[in-house]
Amino acid sequence: MSIQQKPLAERVRPQKLSEMVGQQHLVGPGAPLAKAIQNKNIPSIILWGPPGVGKTTLAKIIGYELGLHFYYLSAINAGVAEVRKVIDAAKKLGKVLLFLDEIHRFNKSQQDALLGAVENGTIVLIGATTENPSFEVNNALLSRSQVYILNELSKDELRGLLDQAIEKDEWLQKRKIVIEEIDVLFLYSEGDGRKLLNYLELIVNQFPPEETIHINNKLVAEILQSKTTVYDKGGEEHYNVISAFIKSIRGSDPNAAVYWLARMLAGGEQIEFIARRMLILASEDIGNANPNALLMATNCFEAIRMIGMPESRIILSQCAVYLATSVKSNASYMAIEEAMAMVQKTGNLPIPLHLRNAPTKLMKELKYGKEYAYAHSYENNFVELEYLPENIKGMKFFDPGNNPRENEQRQFLKLRWKQKYGY
Repeated sequence: MSIQQKPLAERVRPQKLSEMVGQQHLVGPGAPLAKAIQNKNIPSIILWGPPGVGKTTLAKIIGYELGLHFYYLSAINAGVAEVRKVIDAAKKLGKVLLFLDEIHRFNKSQQDALLGAVENGTIVLIGATTENPSFEVNNALLSRSQVYILNELSKDELRGLLDQAIEKDEWLQKRKIVIEEIDVLFLYSEGDGRKLLNYLELIVNQFPPEETIHINNKLVAEILQSKTTVYDKGGEEHYNVISAFIKSIRGSDPNAAVYWLARMLAGGEQIEFIARRMLILASEDIGNANPNALLMATNCFEAIRMIGMPESRIILSQCAVYLATSVKSNASYMAIEEAMAMVQKTGNLPIPLHLRNAPTKLMKELKYGKEYAYAHSYENNFVELEYLPENIKGMKFFDPGNNPRENEQRQFLKLRWKQKYGY
């Protein structure tokens, strides 16, 4: 493959730690991972961070510094058979480094296949993931690995990566490039160094070799808008679109809800993030007006994690439409908000003696729990008792909404607490 055929991000990939842009908390002078590499004492590790921040680069540098045979597998298209081939190779060659990209895509049994080789040191495993390893990597493997968190590249680091590429790449050295503005380029890059370099290469390729290229916001927007869906997952667009999505469901408009859902899916938003927000909405904006909404949202979250894209779009759409067309109530949400505000205002008020636990003789002598009345010993499983601290007794936090299900709750409370709480 010629220089021009290789992607720019691959051509300028750093070969040693001193060339790495970003992640200085790990690889800078005196940083923990830098020290481990220098001492050639690397345990199996998990690199956790967003796309394009140097996980693959760091793994390759570690392999080079340790002088180990380097094997690359992607959990997207590899399985246990490929892992076993690497382990067999290690038995012949000695210790090897296995870089397993997207390790979170391996299921539990596939991850278990790595345990023996990791534990006896046959392989040094470097797993890369964009997902929280606490949830996506099984405990046995996690306990045998050191987790390092890689951060999204800052604007200064992205600029450094850009300058480094223009300075060092043989192909770019032959071009006349003038960087005038870079805000939009950074916006499209989303803190992803690989994406930044791909966009730079795309822009440069729009011009003849002899022409001077003036990179500015207008030029970047004109070129990239025709090439990709604009969706700033880490910035304003991300929050604006999810806000529009949630407000559309809250406003009972399924048409708008599925449109904003489509916008997020087209932009590559994580489906777990979308499902998680619907879970919150099901309780915050629907609550007990329709308890099935929370069940629907929970099942949606579990289902999309099992299915993945592209089919998960159907499940997400079903859930969004159901929530949008459900009766609404924020009564439970308002109740906890008001209760939290009261706690913040009044602090730790004394717990009434009759509600306290009395496991010891002294506590019983202090009348802990003495006046407590067991509700099930009374008619309709109810006895009027004071359950709030003395200072705020009679304070009402929960006010049911006006819908069939919560009207039932109001009637239930009215029969019991009408005089005290005014239901």
